[in-house]
Amino acid sequence: MISKQELIDFEKDIEQIYQTSVIRGPIHLRDGNEDHLISIFKYYHRKGDYVFSTWANHLHALLAGIPKEKVKARILEGQSMAMNFPEYNFYTSAIVAGILPIAVGVASTIEQKSGHDRVLCFIGDMAVRTGIAHESIIYAANNQLPILFVVEDNGKSVGTITDDVCPNSIIDLVDFYSDLGADITYYKYELKYPHSGTGNFVSF
Repeated sequence: MISKQELIDFEKDIEQIYQTSVIRGPIHLRDGNEDHLISIFKYYHRKGDYVFSTWANHLHALLAGIPKEKVKARILEGQSMAMNFPEYNFYTSAIVAGILPIAVGVASTIEQKSGHDRVLCFIGDMAVRTGIAHESIIYAANNQLPILFVVEDNGKSVGTITDDVCPNSIIDLVDFYSDLGADITYYKYELKYPHSGTGNFVSF
C-alpha cells in the first residue's frame, strides 16, 4: 500500500504544477485525511473491488492501486474531475452526490449475481445531506447491498462553511442511516487546501 508520505508528496507535487498554469482544468487537492484513508482501504478494499469517488479523488485513486504516473498524467490532461479507470474498477463524478446511484447499481448487480466483490463509495459532508444520497443509502440498507459509504467531513462546501448553512448534526444523520442497516462510516479532518485549486479558502 502507498504510504502516508507518498500521498502528501503527490498532492504537493500537483499543487506546484498547478501554480505554473500547466494544468488546464480544475483540481481538488486533499490532505489531513491520509491516515483515515489508509485505514479504510486496508480493512475494506480488496483487489477487484469497486471504488466510487467524487471530484476530490486523487488520494482514493492512489490507494485503489492506480499507479501514480497514470493518475498524474490524467490530472495534467485537465481530467482531475473525471478520473475514471475502468480497468481498476475506479469511477468518479463531478456531480454532487451523482456517483451514489451508480455505486448502488453496481452493488445491486454484485448482489444479484452472488458475487464476492464489494463497493466503496465516498461522499462529502454536504452531499450526504442531499435527497439522492438519502435514496441511495436507504435502498442499499433495505437490500443489504455490499457497499460501504464513507462520509468525508472537511467542513467545507464549495465557498461556504458547511455548519453555517446546514447546522443539523451530520453525526446524527450517519447514526440514523447506520441504525437502519446501512454500512456507513464517517470521519472529520482539517484541510489546508481550498475547496478547489490552491491558495487560501475564501468563505462566502
